[in-house]
Amino acid sequence: MPQEGLRIALMGSPDFGIPSFEAILNAGYTVPAVVTVPDKQKGRGLKVQYSDVKKFALEKNIPLLQPESLKDGEFINQLKELKPDLFVIIAFRILPAEVFGIPRYGSINLHASLLPKYRGAAPINWAIINGEKESGLTTFFLNEKVDTGNIILQKRVSIGADDTFGEVYYRMSEEGPALVMKTIELIVSGSYNLTTQDNLEWSKAPKLYREKCGIEWNQPAGRIHDFVRGLSPVPCAHTSYGGKTMKIYRTKMTGEKTNGKPGKAYAAGKSLYVNAADAVLEILELQPEGKKAMKAADFVNGVGKESIVVFE
Repeated sequence: MPQEGLRIALMGSPDFGIPSFEAILNAGYTVPAVVTVPDKQKGRGLKVQYSDVKKFALEKNIPLLQPESLKDGEFINQLKELKPDLFVIIAFRILPAEVFGIPRYGSINLHASLLPKYRGAAPINWAIINGEKESGLTTFFLNEKVDTGNIILQKRVSIGADDTFGEVYYRMSEEGPALVMKTIELIVSGSYNLTTQDNLEWSKAPKLYREKCGIEWNQPAGRIHDFVRGLSPVPCAHTSYGGKTMKIYRTKMTGEKTNGKPGKAYAAGKSLYVNAADAVLEILELQPEGKKAMKAADFVNGVGKESIVVFE
């Protein structure tokens, strides 16, 4: 049962943390505010877009803070005036010490990896890209170095051989609430045991940029398969086809040895294949530039088998 009157402020941006935030609200804890990123103007019409967490706060009628700078004095004073007992941070910006030190119980973060592995902005992506069969979730107390604080709890999450980033992201998001709620209970009761991270075992998971998402067909098929699924559906692996960009969302290992130059694509029946360095990959889902995402069979039907040439 939640401690009566316990005040927990929430911080986040994407939808990953919303199931956990919902659980905190449903448990009866007081949420004096939600902190998220400022609104942005995007697209040709420069329409104002705001974060998933802002949408959540508006729907729940929770006071909202959107500071441009987390070191802004007015913002810090606003946080202190909330008299928070705890901050729960999920997929947000790096907090300065003058912020995460405000609550009497401290500030906890839910991170989508088994720390100290995959510290950084894209832990799920990199775990899949690197062919991991398992990752997980970690709750830890924030300190001044990113993702290095003392661990409170962890939960392992399996990764299937064909799982995409989107699928694992959703599964971890749904697993998060139980771990977050248990962590809060332990903190309030004072019955938790902390584990110091072993810095000799750490690995990094930096943010992924589109220019680094191009497929290198001269790599082994397994590595390309992991690369594609680790970036699907966003930011999405891509290749060049006919001088235009083509996004690749899903592939399948065939086990067949390569029969031509890496990048050579060809159709057999309604299926689309491409040579990697050692084996053939089947392309299952793709998106030609200027068109909607589609099954590879629809692409083959649309362009004709004979016109399929080389991915670069």
